[in-house]
Amino acid sequence: MAAWACAPTGYRVWRRLIFYKDARRGFRKAPQKNEPRNVEPDEKVLKDLASRVNRTSKSSLTPMLDEPVLAKSSSRSFRRLVRPFVFTVGFTGSSFGVAAIWQYESLKSRVQSYFNELRLDWLEKHHPPKAGDIRKQVNQWWNSLTEGQRTVTGIIAANALVFCLWRVPSMQRTMVKYFTSNPASTALCLPMVLSTFSHYSFFHMAANMYVLWSFSSSIVQLLGQEQFMAVYLSAGVISTFASYVYKTATGRLGASLGASGAIMTVLAAVCSKMPEAKLAIILLPMFTFTASSALKAIIAMDTTGLILGWRFFDHAAHLGGAIFGIWYIFYGHELIWKNREPLVKVWHDMRTKGPGSGGRGPS
Repeated sequence: MAAWACAPTGYRVWRRLIFYKDARRGFRKAPQKNEPRNVEPDEKVLKDLASRVNRTSKSSLTPMLDEPVLAKSSSRSFRRLVRPFVFTVGFTGSSFGVAAIWQYESLKSRVQSYFNELRLDWLEKHHPPKAGDIRKQVNQWWNSLTEGQRTVTGIIAANALVFCLWRVPSMQRTMVKYFTSNPASTALCLPMVLSTFSHYSFFHMAANMYVLWSFSSSIVQLLGQEQFMAVYLSAGVISTFASYVYKTATGRLGASLGASGAIMTVLAAVCSKMPEAKLAIILLPMFTFTASSALKAIIAMDTTGLILGWRFFDHAAHLGGAIFGIWYIFYGHELIWKNREPLVKVWHDMRTKGPGSGGRGPS
């Protein structure tokens, strides 16, 4: 009734004319029902997912998503997690395999590097650089860093580059599709890696990179450069898969991005290995606490967020990363890294029997 009263006058007159025209023929047509547009079931699912995802993407940490990046099939089906699971296992195994070969090649090249350093020292003595040379200052700064800090410098640079790409308008659709992880997305596997290097908010990136920088020296000292990179990359994929499982099980679909899951693995590994180490908050250095206490508090907070359904952070990814870090320190190092010798031997045989080796390797 209210809708009729608010209708324009022309509309009321038009309806009356139609009524009397039908009456002159001796019957009255049944009013036609305004049938809704025939929407395919998959499209309905798509629109529903888009609205649900956008409701969970209002945080400044995560960009808003468009419908084209969402899958048309039912996104709550656990069958969609088969490919991500296979990718997680394959990527993790490949990461550790490449790290083992990388370490082998690094050991071989250290002798050559030693002679190169001697040559550079001789050149600097006979051809000293100009005073205030920028290259010299950069070299001095680089040499002053620990091995861990030099290792994560590349990771920080990659995160900064991806952050800049978020500011390019023409890149938005690509960034949302491949640099955010979402079990409802059309792309499932590649974002598990790329989203680990992706930050939409500068504060989010700065906080994560500061924590990574702070723990870099300790974790690389524990694991070595090559093993650390394998753990870090694997942690990003494993924590994302944990997020996929949680979102699919609860139906709380939404996009996630950031290095928090991988950094939680680093933090958990260091705190588990050195539980009595003293930590402090950057703005409150007067308050110190043990590493084990910090780890327990973080896990308790993420568990609470998971149970209560907090959506500001991806608590499932945090917990997945923390569990992987604890497991790797106590079990994974023995099961994976210390059993790399067969692979290294195969690689050594391939190298020594390659072209130009004469069929014999060095004794």
